[in-house]
Amino acid sequence: MTPSKKVTNLAIFASGSGSNAQRIVEYFKENLDINIQLILTNNPEAGVLERAENLGIPSHVFKREDFYQSENILNLLKAQKIDWVILAGFLWLVPSNLLETYPQKVINLHPALLPKFGGKGMYGMNVHRAVIEAKEQETGITIHYANEKFDEGKIIFQAKCQVEGNDTPETVAEKIYGLEYQHFPKVIAELLESQ
Repeated sequence: MTPSKKVTNLAIFASGSGSNAQRIVEYFKENLDINIQLILTNNPEAGVLERAENLGIPSHVFKREDFYQSENILNLLKAQKIDWVILAGFLWLVPSNLLETYPQKVINLHPALLPKFGGKGMYGMNVHRAVIEAKEQETGITIHYANEKFDEGKIIFQAKCQVEGNDTPETVAEKIYGLEYQHFPKVIAELLESQ
């Protein structure tokens, strides 16, 4: 008998609507080796909570104190046997206790080509407006390891798209969503397979 391969458990952190979280869950639905165990959010109004319920994934809402001043979230991840943490539109900096427990296993998605347009406050439409104002000719997505600074961890993957003269922040956002949905789940899968 060959030993059965260990299932890899993922936790997804999101602060907003959760469209990328849903895409990841759907991508891995048929994969018996990868399990989306939990969706966590810092925002009790986040759309991701409804998506989690519709997808049948347990969710957890937490406060700033739970995240930064206690071991509560870390203990929850350990209790759920989480192997990797995926940040899909999560707006808080990850605390050092999580980074130390999951070295090179906390993955973030950023809606620009880092190191450009990264850092505190650079998320969502803020990024797309900055790209347009800077008259960039291209933008894209960056998937990278999270570290103790916003958007400065080692880059894993980037994908680009053109910025046209008539683009608005909203049209750039649509292009970025397309890249995120296309690439983020695949890159996660490749990372997990390479471990």
